[in-house]
Amino acid sequence: MSDNTTAGGWVRRVRSWFPDREFFMRSEGQVRFVTVSSRVQMTAAGLGAAALFAFIGTLGAISWSQYRASTDRVVLAEREHRVADSEERLANYRDDIDEVTDDLQRRQKFIEDMVASLPADVIVPAAGDSDTAAAATVEKVSMVVPEAADLAMIEARQLAFVEGMTRFADERSSRAAAALRTLGLNPDTVLRRAEREAMGGPLEKLTTGSDDALDPRFERLGLSLARMSALETSLDALPHFKPANTRLSSSFGFRRDPFNGRGAMHSGLDFAGPQGTPIAAASKGRVSFVGRRSGYGNTVEIDHGGGLMTRYAHLSAFKVQAGQQVEAGTAIAAMGSTGRSTGSHLHFEVRIDGRAVNPRPFLETAPNVLKEVRRASARPSR
Repeated sequence: MSDNTTAGGWVRRVRSWFPDREFFMRSEGQVRFVTVSSRVQMTAAGLGAAALFAFIGTLGAISWSQYRASTDRVVLAEREHRVADSEERLANYRDDIDEVTDDLQRRQKFIEDMVASLPADVIVPAAGDSDTAAAATVEKVSMVVPEAADLAMIEARQLAFVEGMTRFADERSSRAAAALRTLGLNPDTVLRRAEREAMGGPLEKLTTGSDDALDPRFERLGLSLARMSALETSLDALPHFKPANTRLSSSFGFRRDPFNGRGAMHSGLDFAGPQGTPIAAASKGRVSFVGRRSGYGNTVEIDHGGGLMTRYAHLSAFKVQAGQQVEAGTAIAAMGSTGRSTGSHLHFEVRIDGRAVNPRPFLETAPNVLKEVRRASARPSR
């Protein structure tokens, strides 16, 4: 049997599943017949199958990503257990003290670079007592290789510091993640974006062992610090400063359009006030646009990083330039009535990845959330 004959047989079989179907409808005393052809039915079935496969593929990709993340954690834990084994470390001390010395120097350099790169408000916790595994290593090294006892003690102190710093970073990360959830944001989305934009740092500089592999305990610290930095940077960029010290005249959501009287989506907040009223940046960031936009009139836009942007519209004057770095409360413009406007006011928007979200929860909730997070983070880790 030829391939063409086989293919023709399959086509006929598929068509037999979707015969032409005829429906009749009665409306206002008239009967109408509607015919749904075999081709239309097969097209609809094909689109439905494609959507189903796409959905299954998406679920598969998510499951695979979660599996890989879980696998990576298991591998890291196994490496950490292997490196922390006192017998293996004792063998390293016995075989080559000079190599161990170089190893400890590289670790110390990493610690110093890491501390120097931390935010100014981070209180570096003091190194506590070494854990049981590190203490066992010190004891064994002191007995078997007495001349390396001081090196073993230094290593134990380094590991105690690294473990304390890891706990500290994890605690701050948890607080920042909880604060983001309070404001309706997803911490996982923040972390995925930070991972895509990662540019490296002191973590990449530390390598140990003959296979040039990163000590997993230091790697765990690096990952904890990266997570803390990403979450807190995103938290600090949230709009929390009222852009105009005037009354709120219109809220976010559907309202009656003042020009045509029809229902329309209002994508921000309006603050009414006299012409020339100062307009301030709602958070720190980089001015990404200064100029006119259709409907908005004179507009300033500030990029706060992580896909977050604020827009200030209907302005009468500019006080910043594109590319300029600003802080929360920096004067950026003056209130006006340019563009599609019925009177002097500020139209203020918050956009995440280009999508307008309600600015009100940020302005009303974020100040207290940020204050509480910073107060908790300022307390030394126990």
